[in-house]
Amino acid sequence: MKKTLFALTICAAILAGIAPRAHAAAGDSITFNMIRSAGATCLENDAHARVSISDLGPVQNMHIEVFELAPNTDYTVFVIKTPNAPFIPGWYQGDISTDKRGRGVGDFTGIFDDETFIVEDPVVQMDHLGIWFADPKDAVKAGCVGTVTPFDGDHEAGIQVLNTGNFKDNKGPLLGLK
Repeated sequence: MKKTLFALTICAAILAGIAPRAHAAAGDSITFNMIRSAGATCLENDAHARVSISDLGPVQNMHIEVFELAPNTDYTVFVIKTPNAPFIPGWYQGDISTDKRGRGVGDFTGIFDDETFIVEDPVVQMDHLGIWFADPKDAVKAGCVGTVTPFDGDHEAGIQVLNTGNFKDNKGPLLGLK
């Protein structure tokens, strides 16, 4: 029995060295909220998202949970320069789909910290997030305007529904992770 326990302990120690667990140290993660966009008055006042970004070493994991959005609907997530129009430059990060209660979750891996930028002249800091209806028809179905925007993979999305407008321009939440 002692030999078996000893062997298991050695195996566990070896595996821990081969496959270390990814734990963010204190200060290596941030959590913040996204608020309803000004133009999304068709959605509930308490439509919002909670975002957690954890540093995994060379990359970060961004976990987004959305609440009180239109049910059974697809949304697109973009990293953007400013939370409000004109938003650009921006890049498509991925999709979130809501369930019958208007809740959804998305997990994205990339660079989401104070080093998130686009090389231009001058360099453009990308420190905000925005979420759009993936299809303008879904926006209309939810009672919103059917304005077509380019914020989807096929460049035909609806209006922005959530953003980080609770942070100042040029002082977005992605600057909070160093």
